[in-house]
Amino acid sequence: MHIAVAGNIGAGKTTLTGLLAKHFKWEPHYEDVVDNPYLDDFYHQMERWSFNLQIYFLNSRFSQIMQIRESGKNIIQDRTIYEDSHIFAPNLHAMGLMTNRDFNNYKSLFELMEKFVGAPDLLIYLRSSIPNLVKQIHSRGRDYENSISIDYLSRLNERYEAWIQSYDKGKLLIIDVDKLDFVNNPEDLGQIINRINAEVNGLF
Repeated sequence: MHIAVAGNIGAGKTTLTGLLAKHFKWEPHYEDVVDNPYLDDFYHQMERWSFNLQIYFLNSRFSQIMQIRESGKNIIQDRTIYEDSHIFAPNLHAMGLMTNRDFNNYKSLFELMEKFVGAPDLLIYLRSSIPNLVKQIHSRGRDYENSISIDYLSRLNERYEAWIQSYDKGKLLIIDVDKLDFVNNPEDLGQIINRINAEVNGLF
């Protein structure tokens, strides 16, 4: 079984992935942030490094999905390949930070990969307001994220909402993280677990 957690930067994907993996005994697959050789450069010079970064993520995510498929295990994944193609790359292109040539190249590569990719059995979307995202980003203190603007986060949020409204690849669970503190409040985490149980029981 393949569960995936989607959401904007700072929505709590990695934290929730870890908590759910521990509870359900699922194997977690995290986004490659620590070893990503482009992230720091990208946040300092977006136009120069946007294409390189998106290709790195696409490659990393595609490799992850191949591993998930071959493993035969119950796996929870932190962020999906769809977010790269439907949110991050189009946003960079729309902001003038990725050229038409690079964006078209990226899109054709994703479309080719998508033919080999199965959607997750359950997609968990973490919906968050901009103030909450900003608070979370500041609290975790990653140096390369200090330059992320509110305008950039807002554009991403708009694209996330549009994508989720049209998502039809499988089961979808939307969690409003502004109203839940699943890190410090066990009852809030329990509420999320109950909702996932209700969805997952129909998957077997």
